Amino acid sequence: MRRTSDRRFLAGFAHEAALGDVTDAGSLPPAVAGVNAVVHAAGLVKARNEAEFDAVNAAGTANLLAAMDEAAPGLQRFVYVSSLAAHGPSPDGRPRPADSPPNPVTAYGRSKLRGEEMVRLWSGSKRAVIIRPSVIYGPRDPALLPFFKLARFRLAPLLMGGRNHVSVVYADDAARAVAQAATAEADVAGKTYFLDDGNVYTWRDLLAAVEEAVGRRAISLSSPRWAYHFAALLSEAYGFFRRRAVSLTREKVLEMSQPFWVCSHDELRRDLGWSPEVGLQEGARLTAAWYREQGWL
Repeated sequence: MRRTSDRRFLAGFAHEAALGDVTDAGSLPPAVAGVNAVVHAAGLVKARNEAEFDAVNAAGTANLLAAMDEAAPGLQRFVYVSSLAAHGPSPDGRPRPADSPPNPVTAYGRSKLRGEEMVRLWSGSKRAVIIRPSVIYGPRDPALLPFFKLARFRLAPLLMGGRNHVSVVYADDAARAVAQAATAEADVAGKTYFLDDGNVYTWRDLLAAVEEAVGRRAISLSSPRWAYHFAALLSEAYGFFRRRAVSLTREKVLEMSQPFWVCSHDELRRDLGWSPEVGLQEGARLTAAWYREQGWL
């Protein structure tokens, strides 16, 4: 972790803190010295440009791999947490196999794909597992918090009517899958897996689950792509003048407007016996409850 990392959620868990930053190659060997397994989940999900994404998601991954060669010769398993964005959307609503040609549509997706390529070229790649989660949601995650807040205020501006399809996975289920991949005795090295909860939803389905979780019925507003595009321009302008990355960008709108972001965890179930335990309705309820406890909602 970095010196500036928020460690409050580690309270109560037995752990040993090791400082390191993937953009600072010299800080990494001491952080990984002597470990048996590494889960690489560090990454940027928002940045001001593609170079910033690459500096962390691609070059940062290369730095970590080099550090493991230097300081962790006994490493048994490396798990790289990538993203479905690296694989790209489905053209027809059916999950695409892991070995189908990747087609990322954003700078973020391309940077995660370059991170994957670093892992595959690494000298220890036979010890590596790549996991491509779909949309992860749950406690501690701020990404979908605005969706919950809008529903609480009875507003739901759904891009293109909210009919686009998406796969999701609850945070605890995703963490359990990663832990299984890191500790499994099964021969999973060199494999690439997807994570989802076994269902495909529209954004209207997600809204219905959030409405139930917050106890409010929202007014669904079908927002055209140009409206989101305009909002993204305003958001980017704010980020430019404040010199900070923002979540709503034109590339994010491009990503959200894809008809099908879907995947299947069938291969992970087959190889490791993993299966999701939390469905959308329960997951939304647990997430909303945690948001309330923390004063986020």
